[in-house]
Amino acid sequence: MSIPSNRRSSVRLKIKDKEGKPFSGIKADIKLVNHEFLFGCNAFEVGPYLMSPEGEKKEFFRDRVNKWLELFNFATIPFYWGGFEPEEGKPHTDLMMQGARFLKEKGVTIKGHPLCWHTVCADWLLKYDNETIMEKQLRRIEREVSNFKGVIDMWDVINEVVIMPVFDKYDNAVTRICNEYGQVGLVKKVFDEARKYNPNATLLLNDFNTTPKYEDLIERCLDAGVEISAIGIQSHQHQGYWGKEKTMDVLERFSRFGLPLHFTENTILSGTPVPEYIEDLNDWQVTEWPSTPEYEEIQKNNLIEMYRTLFECPNVKAITNWDFADGAWLNAPSGLIRKDSSLKPSYLALKELIHKEWSTEERIATDSDGMTTVEGFKGEYIISYMDKTAKFTISDDIAETEIVL
Repeated sequence: MSIPSNRRSSVRLKIKDKEGKPFSGIKADIKLVNHEFLFGCNAFEVGPYLMSPEGEKKEFFRDRVNKWLELFNFATIPFYWGGFEPEEGKPHTDLMMQGARFLKEKGVTIKGHPLCWHTVCADWLLKYDNETIMEKQLRRIEREVSNFKGVIDMWDVINEVVIMPVFDKYDNAVTRICNEYGQVGLVKKVFDEARKYNPNATLLLNDFNTTPKYEDLIERCLDAGVEISAIGIQSHQHQGYWGKEKTMDVLERFSRFGLPLHFTENTILSGTPVPEYIEDLNDWQVTEWPSTPEYEEIQKNNLIEMYRTLFECPNVKAITNWDFADGAWLNAPSGLIRKDSSLKPSYLALKELIHKEWSTEERIATDSDGMTTVEGFKGEYIISYMDKTAKFTISDDIAETEIVL
């Protein structure tokens, strides 16, 4: 597959010493250290690592976190209301901030997921009338977006709106207000609130439904003036790999909106698929769901084909794998590592793809004025000469950079 031109760019470097003298005729090494493209995964291992006391459990999660950081530059962290604020007025803000700051210090871009969702909702909301529920939902958005601004500047604002008004597995506060205010009415209110408290945030509408129903919802929201930054597309493939044809169809249909596409929850299994007769994946409850050598090879091949297909599409800006380790949601063999944290073929293949094939590392030479042009994958770079190092960025927004070594 060809790499689209928008994944790469160039920058003119002017390299000087601390006295301002050009470094003329030197050879220096440059290396991409952080992609502009967001290669991500849910980062649910960070919390247990930070909260565990020193000992065997902490070492277990430290190993997982280190393996996570070797591969990804983009994290989705959980703000499910029922878990984040199980008791009204007592949110787990400090714990979540600790994890978010840890990731940010490692150079990871962070997304909060989600601000509004009918599932894993706070049960204590059910005692209120719809008007009060809506007000508490908006204040919840104000609190999270304001508190985490500068650390988290990307949010799945509302999740799975297509099914929200007809969701009837159990009573919940968000389905109530969705029916009260309508799909578009609710979406506009929560997006407006998030935008109000972080005007420059990247705000996503996110859904697992990739049928025309989701396209229709997006159209209606855009017509109503909802400021959607990016379209979130879930791709949980527990019932079998989509294949290139379906992936291309989804890309074509959702690219027509001219908005960035984020594949927010991409799952490809290394075990037996869920039977086709299961309509809601949450209904598939098993105690054992093993990862097998045969399916691990299939997972690797399917995962790499899908990443290549998505990376080739200029509109795709982010891919988030779901999950990192087996045994998470549904106890599925959905990870890139096994339950014992050993690496699967998919982890090794994805690391080779992201950090070697789609990376830039080379030696460059300057002219008599200390100038050189560097072309490579967009992102953050380190330049090294003898014992001196500096950072620079390749992006469409930067034509020339002055570097002091």
